[in-house]
This record gives sequence, C-alpha cells and structure tokens, in this order.
Amino acid sequence: MTDALTLPPQPPALRVVPQPSDANVHGDVFGGWIMSQVDIAGSIPASRRANGRVATVAVNSFLFKQPVFVGDLLSFYAEIVKTGRTSVTVEVEVYAQRMRLADEVVKVTEATLTYVATDSGRKPRELPALA
Repeated sequence: MTDALTLPPQPPALRVVPQPSDANVHGDVFGGWIMSQVDIAGSIPASRRANGRVATVAVNSFLFKQPVFVGDLLSFYAEIVKTGRTSVTVEVEVYAQRMRLADEVVKVTEATLTYVATDSGRKPRELPALA
C-alpha cells in the first residue's frame, strides 16, 4: 500500500533516467550515484542565490526511502530552506516514475545539504543582497 503522493508545486531542478552503468548487475541504482545527482540538483538553487560558484560543505541528512531502478524517471525537487552570511541550505526530494509500471510515482530519497558561496580563489564570500 502506498500513501497518497503530493508532488512539490515548483518544477523539478533536475530530471534524469539512470542507465545500466549507474547500477549493479541486478538493476538497482547505486546510492552513491543518487547522492551525486542530489548534490547537483541542490547546487542549482544554491548557485542562483549565491549568484555564482558554491561548494558543498555538509550533507546534513540523507534518507533513502525506496529503491531506484534502471529506467526510472527521476525528478529532483530542490528548495532553499535557510540562508546564512555565506551559506545556503537546500532540501532535495527525489521522486521516481516507475517506467515499468505506468503512472506509479514514489518518493525515493530526501536530503538536506548546505553549500557555501565561494569567490574565484575558492574562499567563502558573502551572499549578495536580495534585490
């Protein structure tokens, strides 16, 4: 039995279909591959808010809720939940549309990551003021 699923209202930051090279011989996608995609998705709103380069400084939480399979269509929703002087904290939720079973969508991963804005020398810099 699956709970009723409500997708976030904003468009996904990233959508991708895992390939056989992203999985083990049984077609189960590697957790590390999912983590790297979550990091990419989280960096998108962080980079926009920082108006430039950011670096991942912390993975505050990461939870795998369901397995991911080769061929699933993954949608990564990323939202800024906190900003500091130089940092941006982003929550990322990942949903999988099971391509083998039409119209089944499940939440597979949720994570919170913190990024720091960096200058051209890769040193922390203050976030720009909001316009």
